[in-house]
Amino acid sequence: MLYSFIGHADYYLLAFAAFWGIFCVHMIWTQIGRIRYKTEAQQEEFLDTVARDIAAGNFDQAEQACEGNPKVLPMLVSMALKNRELETPALQELVLDRFQYEVLAPIEARVGWVTTIIKLAPMLGLIGTVAGMMGAFNTLETATTSEPTKQLLRDIRMALDHTLIGLLITVTLLVIMGSVNNRIKDMEELVAFGLNRFFEVYEQGKKATMSRARR
Repeated sequence: MLYSFIGHADYYLLAFAAFWGIFCVHMIWTQIGRIRYKTEAQQEEFLDTVARDIAAGNFDQAEQACEGNPKVLPMLVSMALKNRELETPALQELVLDRFQYEVLAPIEARVGWVTTIIKLAPMLGLIGTVAGMMGAFNTLETATTSEPTKQLLRDIRMALDHTLIGLLITVTLLVIMGSVNNRIKDMEELVAFGLNRFFEVYEQGKKATMSRARR
């Protein structure tokens, strides 16, 4: 029967939507954990090391301190030091553009997928609900004895199951995304704070280097 086929196929669609949503959330969580410092103290420790080298005019050594570090701040600091021939405003713009393009854009793409699943899951559940109810009405229409009662109950049960599953997927992902969004915001704030401190130290280091060069 067509309605039964649609209802059962919708189970697979709901399962795929739930899997893809959880997979994207896992990827976001893992990626942020890999590229951000867990605490501000750890980030400050890195910045202290870089600041000492920059204050002494050892820009190359400061750049080497960033090499091989998977965290986002060392990556941005390294890029800034490699392009230190630029004026500071242009350098800041370059760093922020790279942060947006290489770090935030992939995360936002996965967040977009999760948002799509959150909106799609109730619609998929509604398709299954409608298919189940249409199957129930079809059973009532063609029933001639009391025997089709079990089929009628199965159709109604399938309709309610789809509604429940779709809502559960949406609610679960909404709750999880609240935590994920907070994690993204914390990373952005921590990186912004680190970049502000770096550029303050960078400006002082450049001025000190130029002053020593004039002597």
